[in-house]
Amino acid sequence: MAGSWRTEVIAHRFGESAPFSVGVEEELMLVDAETLLLSPRVQELVATADGAALKTELLAAVVESTTGVCETPAAALAELRAGRAAASAAAESLGLRIMAAGSHPISLPEEQTVVPEERYVSFVEYAGVSARFQGVNGLHVHVGVPDSAACYRALEGVLPWLPLLLALSVNSPYFAGRETGLLSNRAPVLAQLPRGGAPPSFGSYAEWEAWIERLGRLGVVADDTRIWWDIRPAPRFGTIEIRMPDQPTSVELSGAFVAIVQALCREAVEGELRIADRGDYLHNRWAAMRFGPAAGLIHPDGDRVVLASELGAELLDRLGLDGAFDPARCEAELQLAAGLDGACADLVERSLVC
Repeated sequence: MAGSWRTEVIAHRFGESAPFSVGVEEELMLVDAETLLLSPRVQELVATADGAALKTELLAAVVESTTGVCETPAAALAELRAGRAAASAAAESLGLRIMAAGSHPISLPEEQTVVPEERYVSFVEYAGVSARFQGVNGLHVHVGVPDSAACYRALEGVLPWLPLLLALSVNSPYFAGRETGLLSNRAPVLAQLPRGGAPPSFGSYAEWEAWIERLGRLGVVADDTRIWWDIRPAPRFGTIEIRMPDQPTSVELSGAFVAIVQALCREAVEGELRIADRGDYLHNRWAAMRFGPAAGLIHPDGDRVVLASELGAELLDRLGLDGAFDPARCEAELQLAAGLDGACADLVERSLVC
């Protein structure tokens, strides 16, 4: 039995923050102010913006802007706006600009410089070409949960809705200078990572914990952070982490997705445990990355197929967030309207905060 594999309990901080508090990470690209191509200068930028909540990421042309623990999505949005402003000011002083999107329309991901930190270098050595292709960016939302059982209820309860979040957030229609026909090129690139996509059905947090510990003893993973699912427990923060949306260009849209994620987690934790159908998830994830709001998704209830735009309107209404944005539109459409030649300039302009 899985329980017999356990030698220790993974340290956690569940319940240490206010229930359903949020912490958010935006992945912002750095581009040359003249060419608008990716520029590997994140270490200079972080040093220039000393004191701002900016961090390195895998690639040296990406900076991660993070919030603290926020009790409301509105507070998180205010911190995201401040983070973008700090990153933008530092970038401008270096002859750079920031660009927020799921992928750079033109620059080749495999040609990008990896940040020379041991955790990134060792990861690239292990993951190889799948790591070198990770020239993609997402919005990551941590939601505080009171205990491990609530963490697992949130994982299973939110999982069926993640393809919808992808469909509404698609923002990477171009990849390596090509319009591929996918509205989110980020989604399949992420799925190339080891242990990516949807988590298996474990049945409980304890079974997930036992699996992580067994893989650690076998030498497969160093710890639970070496799992790149679309949603995953993050015990060291006391949260469930949702990693599905493409990085929005509009910071206000980032705030809207934070509000949706928080409300979904609250609903899941306060309800009964329901195990999500992984087969439906596979279909919905593919349809979402291909068609965005026009995707036909299997409803989380499993009894019908509905347009993502209609399901989005249904969800926003149910969560009391109707009017947050138009679920029939997506930022990928704005990139396609600008065209490959104009997408970079358009993205840089729309990434700015007022």
